[in-house]
Amino acid sequence: MPSRAYLVLTIAALCWGGNAVAGKLAVGHISPMVLTFLRWVVAVVIIVAISLPQLARDWPVVKKRLPYFFILGTVGYTCFNAALYSALKYTTAINAAVIQAVIPAVIFIFNFALFRTKVLAVQIIGFMLTICGVALLASRGDLMSLVRLEFNPGDAIMLLAVLAYAIYTVILRWKPAVDWRTLMAIPATAALLTSIPLMGWEVLSDQAIWPEAKGWAIVLYTALFPSLVAQISFIKGVEEIGPNRAGLFINLIPVFGTFLSVMIIGETLHLYQIIALLLALGGIAVAERKKPPVV
Repeated sequence: MPSRAYLVLTIAALCWGGNAVAGKLAVGHISPMVLTFLRWVVAVVIIVAISLPQLARDWPVVKKRLPYFFILGTVGYTCFNAALYSALKYTTAINAAVIQAVIPAVIFIFNFALFRTKVLAVQIIGFMLTICGVALLASRGDLMSLVRLEFNPGDAIMLLAVLAYAIYTVILRWKPAVDWRTLMAIPATAALLTSIPLMGWEVLSDQAIWPEAKGWAIVLYTALFPSLVAQISFIKGVEEIGPNRAGLFINLIPVFGTFLSVMIIGETLHLYQIIALLLALGGIAVAERKKPPVV
């Protein structure tokens, strides 16, 4: 049911908003590639432990589609998170929030270019409303500040993260008929394997920072919530209402990230942040008034 899809997609956005906050808190306590590797070590242990019987049942299907699962985990899990954590070392919160908001537009473009998926006018209006909310939030209430943004290496890395997650969302349409636990466990294992050379590069280049207490807390959060809860929720949401409609909820990530920053870091909540949240939620509501076919 759509209402269930809305709930799980909102939960996914909340967890990913926390992932951005965790990435910012990680600077100086654990390096990006070490964090990427360790979060998948913990996540894989958990998901495989609860999935073994199901994995055995789904294995005949999995072994025929191993390259697909490998690509899914590499692009959606390893590439996105490695790029996100790396970008947060160089770019500002404003830049990162604005760039992440581009993900739904990239999903729309991919789906139209590859599959000629119909995009309704009401979807575009809803998309623009959420973008306005995100822009208001990212600019801290001063929209003209967006004009003065200067791109740096971190912004370029964030664009790679955007591209990676848009590709991941689109290729979910080709997922085989397997249980959600299998759909998590195999790509997560692929993410773990592909994060090893990235961590090796960080160690060899003498850039690795091994976690202390705060670093391990960040590892546990990212392993449990962005890696497991959010991914499972997003998979189920895409399954029920399709990638175009599900992608719109990604615009809630910077909104939730801001509110989590208020609670965790103690920043002051401003009126423009409340307005941004209302615009983002309103945009989703408008886009959902006419429901296109699930694609």
